[in-house]
This record gives sequence, C-alpha cells and structure tokens, in this order.
Amino acid sequence: MKKEENPGMSGNLFLVATPLGNLGDLTRRAAQVLEEVDLIAAEDTRQTKKLLSHLSLRKQLLSNYRENEREQAEKIIGLLKEGKNIALVSDAGTPGLSDPGAFLVQKAVEEGIRVIPIPGAAACIIALVASGLPTDRFVFEGFLPRKNKERKERLAALVQEERTIILYEAPHRLDQTLSDLCSVLGADRRVVVARELTKIHEEFWRGTLAEAVRTWGEREKKGEFTLVLEGKRTVAEEELIDYSPFYREIVARKARGEKPSAVIREIAKREGVARSELYQFYLEKAKKEETLLLHE
Repeated sequence: MKKEENPGMSGNLFLVATPLGNLGDLTRRAAQVLEEVDLIAAEDTRQTKKLLSHLSLRKQLLSNYRENEREQAEKIIGLLKEGKNIALVSDAGTPGLSDPGAFLVQKAVEEGIRVIPIPGAAACIIALVASGLPTDRFVFEGFLPRKNKERKERLAALVQEERTIILYEAPHRLDQTLSDLCSVLGADRRVVVARELTKIHEEFWRGTLAEAVRTWGEREKKGEFTLVLEGKRTVAEEELIDYSPFYREIVARKARGEKPSAVIREIAKREGVARSELYQFYLEKAKKEETLLLHE
C-alpha cells in the first residue's frame, strides 16, 4: 500500500548536486540548501568539508559511502522521520548516478518521505552535450562490470544499441575498457574520451575506438574518464553517407604527393565516418575509373 507522502512532521531529503571540479558551478539554491539543512549525508566527509569550507559553513556530517549505505539508510530514514532535513551529496556531481544514493532514495520513497532534487553538474550529461555525437537518444551505462562473465554479457548487449552510449571509467582500467569496446563494438565506432570535466585540464578527445586504443595506450591517464560512444548505425544511416566529396579530396591530395591511407585516416576522423568503409569506397571507385580509362 502506498504511503501518503511526507506525513506528519517528517523532514525532507534533498539530493544536492555538487561541482565536478570548478566550485563556481555550485548553484545558489544548492548553497542555500546546504546552509539550511540539519545535517549532510556525504560519500566522503573529507571532500564535503572542503566544499563547506569554501562556503564558510560548519555542518554536522554523516558518512554515507558505497560499503555502508544500506546500513546508514536505516539511520537516515529514522532521522528524517524525526523531522530532520537532510542533504545527500556525493564527492562530485549528482548523487545516485554511479555514486551512493539510489538505495536511500528508494527507501525514502517507500516511507513516504519527500525527496527534493537540487539539480547541478552530472559528468554524463556534460560529456554527452559536448561530444558532437547524437543527443536525442542516449543510454547511460555507468561503469562496466569488473567480473569477466558479467562484463562480456554487458558488452554483447551493447553491440546492437543504436542510441549514444555513455560510460564512466577509472584511469587504471581505461586501456582495458577501450580494448574491450574496440573488439566487441568494432574498430571504426566513434568515441569521445572526456576527462577532467570543468577543471583546468579539461579535455575532449575524439576519434575511432581503434585510434583511442593506440592513443591512450601511450598516454598517461589522469583524472576521471567519461566515454561517449556512437550507437550502432542503422542501415538507413549507412546508406545516407555520400563518400563522393571525400573521394575527390583523396584523389586531389594524392596528386599532391600525400598517401591515400593517411588522407583517409584524417578524413574519417574529421568527418566521423567509418575509415574502413571510406577506404573500400575509394578502392572501388578508383578501380571503376581506371577501367573506364582503359576502355576509352
């Protein structure tokens, strides 16, 4: 039976999004809520203390990290029922998105406690809108499973996914994840590797999965990574691509002494088309033109 929302004197649970890096991204509303709540449930109290120091606030903090969130949920729900207003925050971004919070929200809803979202930064959305890939339909996968069997099953399920795919990854697992994605989804699948979002060294790297494997395999990995992947192209989308202008550019640059393979690689990356398909189009058209010349 569904309980009446926020019965009696129950407090409110505020889901407060905090900056990913740039403290200027904290909204006025978020700052006001953090100031007015009775206590704050934090993923890492040390990180939250830094934010509160920036705001010149001193608040009672309650630890709520991944390993203890189920245990803490009971305590937090009890405090909410006593009428306490509580803010839930993660280390950075929106709580509940690949961070602790979803379980507590579920329990609060079950108990009829009012849940109030305070919007702000979310790495998945920031990376998506700046990726240059389609944003009208997308799927957020969070972190891929670490166990081999579950990981293979999840990757296999993504092969036919036509929506843009968003993943999170840690620096020390980036190489393996890019390699797995390349093997399963295909070397020519477009990907955007976003790191250090909103920070000084913010970066958006764009290319194919094959290029990403080579490039990032040689680079030092720092910061948290968000991967935005092109969805599987439909037959209709494949047929819409007109390679003729690219072919003419390849021929012209070849005449100036450039290698066709290098030109094709550059165009594929620049235009976001499959390199193998462009290369195949170039070979077939060049062969046809050569045949026509022989018969003249």
